[in-house]
Amino acid sequence: ASNIEFVEFICSQLQELGHIRFRKMFGDYIKRKAVILVCDNTAYVKMLSGIANQMTEAETGIPYESAKPHYILDVEHKDFLIKIVRQLEMKLPYPKEKAK
Repeated sequence: ASNIEFVEFICSQLQELGHIRFRKMFGDYIKRKAVILVCDNTAYVKMLSGIANQMTEAETGIPYESAKPHYILDVEHKDFLIKIVRQLEMKLPYPKEKAK
């Protein structure tokens, strides 16, 4: 599991994007729109074609068993982090509402 300090650090890095939410899921944390998946204190993002040319230097990894490979996001470099998150927010859909 990830520690809350790491999740809060990521949120502080993204502060200029507005209100950043996270919640615990599957024993780890996820942003409402699932832009960043944090598992074992590592930030992962989906390997989408829209960010592939900017992520050529990024490591890849599997955030959890049975997951597809994801890019590992460098959260220390704030400007790059914000740029990637902005692009992903435009490309990723909001989760579908669950039937009640």
